[in-house]
This record gives sequence, structure tokens and C-alpha cells, in this order.
Amino acid sequence: MKTVYSLMLLLAVAFGFSCTDKYTEELTVNAPVYMSFEELRSAVVRTTAQPLVHPGKIYFKGNYLFIVESLKGIHVIDVSSPSNPQNTGFIEIPGCTDIAVKGESLYADSFVDLVTIDISDVANPKETKRIENTFPYVAIAPENQDYPCIEIKQEKGVVVGWEVRRETREIKMSYENPPVYASDMYYNGVSDGFRGAESASGSGGGASFGKSGSMARFGLYEDYLYIAGNAQLYMFDTGTPSSPSPAGSQFLNGIVETMFIYDGHIFFGTPSGMMVYNLRLPLAPEYIGNFWHVTSCDPVVVQDGYAYITLRAGTACGGGVNRLDVVSISDDYREYHLVGSYNLINPYGLGIDQNRLFICDGQAGLKIYDATDKERITSHLLAAFPDIRAYDVIPVEGFLFMIGDDGFYLYDYSDHTNIRQIGHIPVEK
Repeated sequence: MKTVYSLMLLLAVAFGFSCTDKYTEELTVNAPVYMSFEELRSAVVRTTAQPLVHPGKIYFKGNYLFIVESLKGIHVIDVSSPSNPQNTGFIEIPGCTDIAVKGESLYADSFVDLVTIDISDVANPKETKRIENTFPYVAIAPENQDYPCIEIKQEKGVVVGWEVRRETREIKMSYENPPVYASDMYYNGVSDGFRGAESASGSGGGASFGKSGSMARFGLYEDYLYIAGNAQLYMFDTGTPSSPSPAGSQFLNGIVETMFIYDGHIFFGTPSGMMVYNLRLPLAPEYIGNFWHVTSCDPVVVQDGYAYITLRAGTACGGGVNRLDVVSISDDYREYHLVGSYNLINPYGLGIDQNRLFICDGQAGLKIYDATDKERITSHLLAAFPDIRAYDVIPVEGFLFMIGDDGFYLYDYSDHTNIRQIGHIPVEK
């Protein structure tokens, strides 16, 4: 027995540890890069026009199209002359993924905060209100997944990036569970070849509202701003547009990807279908029904008793379907029936305007259909622009604003027999 004990002791010495000893190791890690909360809350400034690099969601209001530069801020594009759009300025808003505009007030997320910006003079925007710690603390995932991540310390601020570095650290012999990091679901980064921020909402109930694309998570209705989290709806009173106030939150009946407001109802796109809520009581949205489909990512737009839903495969949502579903909706918005399904390549956002249906079919480009005959939509192709990677669109009175992987495009569709591109602002490669 004495010999066995001596051998164990010699082995412990040889390897340099005992049951309670610690040892160090050097390894390559992902280390978070922080912006302090103080810096974050003094960072909203206007700068000169910046090139589009990672464009995301789009929002139209007045003579301007606002393009989110993922997690960086907002490009201000003057479209008063549609054939000659001008990149006029940039509003720095760290952590921005989505926006909405009511009157002269622009609402944007800034990591954990909701920010209100006065854009009455778009050349001189001013922050008028910040509601701190509105949203859950969520860290975006590092680009390089080959290395472990250092623990995030929220007290240091928000994570604005990651750096790969070598680190020497002391580790106890007792094995511990690795830290769990927040996912980047809230930020909804446009993956699958796109580099912006994914998320959809039409606005309803006020001429002072702008118009968003189908991938938005922000929406306006009457005196309220709605923001969709993963499974929670945040509500804000915008009766005084320059100074919104929190008005409560509500858990939803599933994970939400996109939001579209139409005729006093919110239509949520989810991985498993469309959910519908009534806004008869704006601060207590009522769940009234759903239309389920196969598991797939999907935005939805609605017009004149029909919902148009694109389903996309090859994403975190799962599923292997790429198609357009057209669903009829009863007058009370409680019954839903599939009218037709149409195969597509890899669809993202879409828009509808007086039976002109615009579909961003990913790598297959932009497709425009006459949707009058709901049962034969793809037999009525009006135009196609295949040499682009299309992400989302906003149709407005004969002009179509489209964002894609390689920039912003503007089309004239006032004559459906001669739909043509009239403007383009490319991304910086």
C-alpha cells in the first residue's frame, strides 16, 4: 500500500498539480469588445454620408428613404428625384437594427435602449428621448466560431464586436461548465448571404407614419409604437411623438420574426406560420387566430382580404421549403384558407400594391407579378431582375425601393408594361 501511495504522489508532482491545485493554459479565444454605457448614450450624431457596407432594413418617409447600416446607424437617402437618389448623410446609432418614423420623430433601437430622434431638419438630427434598458441585454455572436468565448461582463457595457487573441488563464482541476452566452436572435442578422439586419411592418392608423419593408419588427398604429422581440411585444405611447413612454409589454403565442400592421390588426410572421392579433384595445392586443405552415422563415404582407407569405429554407428557422403562400382572410380576420402555393428559389421580403406583387427571391433577384388571379400568380410575371441578390422592398405610388446584398435600387412601376430600374446606390465592396 505504501508503494502505491508513493507512486501516486510522484505522478502528482510530475504533472504539477494535486486535486486542489490550479494550472495555467494558453489558448486562442474570442474576447468581447465593449462600448461603455456612457459612450453608448452619447453616441447619436450625424456625420457626412457613409458608403453602404452592410445594409439592412429600409423605411420610407416623405422625400427620404432611411437604410439601416447593421448595428452602426442609418443612411439618409434623398429620393425627391427618384431617378437620381442621393446619399446625403449618416446618423450614427450603435446597435441599431430597426426604425420607424412618426411625424418628425424617428424611433430606433440602440442595443438595450430605445432612442427618439428629431428629424424635422434631417441635416441636423437631435436626440430628444432615450428610454434606457428597454430591451434584453443580448450579445451578437462572434464571426469566428472556431474558438471559445470569454465570459461577457455586462457591467462593462454593450458588446460591439469580438477580437481573436491568445490568453493565458488559470484553471482549476475540477471541471466547470462553460459560460452560456446570449444568442443574436434579437438582432436578427441577415444571414444566408445577406449582411444587414433582418426583420417587417406596415403602419396603420395615421398619415404621419412612414412605411417600412416586410422584414421589420417595428410598427406604428394610432398613438402607439410596437416592437417585436423574440416572443414578446413591447409597447410605447407616442401621443407626444418626441417623447414616447413605455406602455407595457405582452408575451406572444410563439417566436416572432416579422411584424406587419394592417387594418387594426398585427400579423406576425413566425417559423411555423402567421399569427394574427386584434388592436381593438391597442395596449392589450388580442390573439384571434393563426395560419400554420411547414417550419420556415417567413415575412407576411396583407392587402384587401389576402395575406402573402414567403417561406424560406436553409436558415436557422429550419425546413426545406422555398415558396409563396397566398391565404384568404375572412372579414373578421379569424378564418384563413390557403388559395395557392408557388415554388420560388430563396425568397425574403415582399410587397403588394394594387395587385402588383413584388418578391425578393434572394439570389434569383427581384420578381414582379400581377396578383389579380390568386390561383395563377406565377403565370403572370410582369418583370424580373435576376442579376441582383434581393432582400426587401417598399412599393409607394409607382416607385419601388429595394435593398439587396449589393446596394439600394429604385424602380419605376407606374407602367406595368415597362417596369424599369431608374436608380442605384451600390455597397462598398
